[in-house]
Amino acid sequence: MAAPVTGLSQALQAYQNAARAGAPLESRDGNEGGQFADLVKGAIKGVIDTGKTAERQSMAAIQDRADINEVVTAVSEAEITLQTAVAIRDKVIDAYKEVLRMAI
Repeated sequence: MAAPVTGLSQALQAYQNAARAGAPLESRDGNEGGQFADLVKGAIKGVIDTGKTAERQSMAAIQDRADINEVVTAVSEAEITLQTAVAIRDKVIDAYKEVLRMAI
């Protein structure tokens, strides 16, 4: 498996562990309130890295330097990662819309 997918799943796992423990997430830059932003940035970076890996594998296959199984695996990982990112984005937008509908 590709390392970026593992990094994304590790980031999500760390978030879930912190949420279960009730502990606040630590910010990388020491600023308060940046935890969620750091989580989102890390997830987006993971999606981009997975896409780049799939592109590199595809280019290597075109040049007859990669096994077709590796290419299919990399492209499938990129597709699943992108679908997950889109689903999360949709849920965040739905939650934001719900907050906007709340009466003050």
